[in-house]
Amino acid sequence: MGWNGGFSTSYCSKQNSQPGNARKMALLAFIFLLALLPAGSAKSRHPPKATILSPVFGPRQVYGVVGGSVTVKCFYPPTSVNRHDRKYWCRQSGRRCVTVASTTGYVSSGYEGRISVTDYPEAENFQISISSLSPTDAGTYECGVGDNGRGLSYKVTLSVSQGPDVPEAAELFYVKLHSTWTVTCSFGEEFTYFRKYLCKMEGEGCHDIIDNIEDDVIDADYRGRVLLSLERSPGSFSIMMTQMDWEDAGLYRCGAGEYGKNGKSKELDVFIYEDKNFPLMKSTVTATEGGSATFECLYEPLKKSSTRVWAKWKSDKYTRIIDNTGYVKPQYEGRVAMFENPNNRTVTVILNQLNEADKGYYWCITNELKEQQTSAELKLTEGKPQLTGQKEVEARVGSRVDLTCSYPCAYYSYEKYWCKWSPSGCSMMPASDVRQPGPEATCNTSNRTVILSFDSVTEEDAGWYWCGVKRNGLFGETMAVKLSVTAAGNDAKHSPELLDVDAPSHAEFPNHVEPGPGPRGGAYSDSGVRSGAAPGSSDQGHGSNTLALVLGPIAALLLIVVTAFAVVKYRQMKRSDLVSIGSYRTNISMSDFESVKDYSASNSACVKESQETAIGGDEFVTTTDTPESAAEAKKAKRSSKEDADLAYSTFLLTSGSIAQGGSGGDSPALDVSPPQDQV
Repeated sequence: MGWNGGFSTSYCSKQNSQPGNARKMALLAFIFLLALLPAGSAKSRHPPKATILSPVFGPRQVYGVVGGSVTVKCFYPPTSVNRHDRKYWCRQSGRRCVTVASTTGYVSSGYEGRISVTDYPEAENFQISISSLSPTDAGTYECGVGDNGRGLSYKVTLSVSQGPDVPEAAELFYVKLHSTWTVTCSFGEEFTYFRKYLCKMEGEGCHDIIDNIEDDVIDADYRGRVLLSLERSPGSFSIMMTQMDWEDAGLYRCGAGEYGKNGKSKELDVFIYEDKNFPLMKSTVTATEGGSATFECLYEPLKKSSTRVWAKWKSDKYTRIIDNTGYVKPQYEGRVAMFENPNNRTVTVILNQLNEADKGYYWCITNELKEQQTSAELKLTEGKPQLTGQKEVEARVGSRVDLTCSYPCAYYSYEKYWCKWSPSGCSMMPASDVRQPGPEATCNTSNRTVILSFDSVTEEDAGWYWCGVKRNGLFGETMAVKLSVTAAGNDAKHSPELLDVDAPSHAEFPNHVEPGPGPRGGAYSDSGVRSGAAPGSSDQGHGSNTLALVLGPIAALLLIVVTAFAVVKYRQMKRSDLVSIGSYRTNISMSDFESVKDYSASNSACVKESQETAIGGDEFVTTTDTPESAAEAKKAKRSSKEDADLAYSTFLLTSGSIAQGGSGGDSPALDVSPPQDQV
């Protein structure tokens, strides 16, 4: 019993706890779903169903007075089928919609003479005009294209009142998907100093999107793509909203003051439809710091008078950076350029040398076809530019200059180019693999470089040059290079090729004379040293002075040694004294007396055949002996023994003379000739 009772209690408590747990789980699930829901904003999370199902758009509510008239405007997509198709106005009756009037000429009974349907295909709308209104005309209607029941229609409510005061109907805006919506709101001079705003209707309230007082009031979903600008007319302002999406459809209010409290407002009804021919532009552009960013803008080439402006967005205004009239904001010179592409009806704007201050939203603005205005956000990411090279180059007039741009393998198949920047654009110089004369871009695919060469640079060549890549006609990354050109000969003394010479000062050398003009092609620094001659000539002059100081004593010493050697040799020659033997003179050295017999033999032979000319002569004259000379020669002839004795005596006398003379000087020559009586 106790066991059963215990079991029953346990079972009952378990049963009772199940509903409580289920409620807890349901509550937790509900809280979880609430957490997943995004924060409230002015944007609806889902586009209106009618926007998707039917592209026909008209007023939600139309107001009229008894006896008065009303006009209903309905829009439709401008396709060829829609332009030629039937337009109609029908009244709902239960599940049916009975045709009241159409463009085929049909008019139902009771409406003859007071209703018409007119098509305006160029304006992409048709209008229904009803006059002589009566209370019975009030009701629900549809304006449509084609046959009734096809779904290409829009429901309109017509209200007819007795009083003269008729509520103002909402202004209609038929806006293409991804295009720009533009509206002007005017409230009169009395509202000049009131707060101006735009809000979107949500239930009974209106969620603020933007105003002209506080930047922080801008809704996050509209930041960077909505602009409020004050007009010249007092109390008037304009609204531009770009990149319109399905979720932007709905009811808005523009006003002066505070909605629901004071001031005045106006209802705006915005409808979004899709045009397959309208291009989708990038809403976000990502680039690296120091690199470049490319923006695409829409324009109509046939509208020659259209002004195209590229500007940076602010909540209450935009800052113009560049336009198609040649204007460039000064701090953007060399950084931004505009390229028109008539083939695809776009304008490409490139901004390079990016930095942190460039982050933000940029707008393409035109004074015609305002729906083509676009906006995009620029974001910077970490990384390095793909195109690299020297960003600043200096050169002198007449010199050769090469501007080099290196690209990675990813750009190997891209079209490369150089262009010279100017406020009106960037003049293209497409790169080629074959070098041609003059400034031209050449591409070296082996080391992936694009080179812009100047054979002889001029001052007119100075400026900004861009290196870039293209693919399929679309512009890609660019790199800007600034070329500075100076006149030849300016500040030659500061050239890195000139040497700094320690020239003597005038104080140290008062008699120093400045050099005159040097040969053509030379240049002189302030010290007077010619620096345009052979490199290092000034250093050599300085070194030659030092070398002379060092080698001077050595050269003097060598000169003394050479002189001494010459003196010794001369003394040796002097010591070989001139000896007279009879009427003959000859130089005799010590070796000549090694063999007395040889000497006497040779001498006797020579005496018979020749006679010496005057002293110092270098000729020997051969003569013929006469009988008288033969007798004298025979008479003066000595024996061999006498000659040997005489030669030996001469040697002894000469040796003695040398010994007496020493090194102090030359001894006089001794006359050892035989006595006259022996000759």
